[in-house]
Amino acid sequence: MDTINLSSDAPELHVLAVDDSNVDRKVIEKLLRISSFKVTVVESGSRALQYLGLDQEKKSPRFDDLKVNLIMTDYSMPGMTGFELLKKIKNSSTFRDIPVVIMSSENSLIRIDRCLEEGAEDYLLKPVKLSDLKRLKDSILKSGSEHTGQILTRNRKHKPSDCLDLSPSSPQQEQTKRARL
Repeated sequence: MDTINLSSDAPELHVLAVDDSNVDRKVIEKLLRISSFKVTVVESGSRALQYLGLDQEKKSPRFDDLKVNLIMTDYSMPGMTGFELLKKIKNSSTFRDIPVVIMSSENSLIRIDRCLEEGAEDYLLKPVKLSDLKRLKDSILKSGSEHTGQILTRNRKHKPSDCLDLSPSSPQQEQTKRARL
């Protein structure tokens, strides 16, 4: 199947996809390629850190060549969880502005809130759908693709239809959710 870029001026967005499940890695890679993303897949959080050069003391000299625009990671992985990977990325001066999306089959409000509060751009329920990736791509492109290799999306505005329909929550959690909209 051929993929078509929406615009010849559109930058090629590079996604680092992290998942311990071989099947899930293949599915997300296929969906990302259909959505015209450049994709690098790794099987663990530690491999993702190695790829980014964060497993070393010094800044990776190859980061300028990487131009990773988005990191998508499974939440539940052996060794380093997706949440731990998120924290390491957000604590890095080099990579903190790269959006990180957490993927999980568990629809836990506490887990979702924790990831979003730690700096995750979004939390997608598995199985990830093509429409989820198209929405992410549109958001990334709208939020500043003219910038350098890093796409900054922290100020992204969610539409109410983008939010997950979750079980009832406390007034404080409702206020937090509304603040994200």
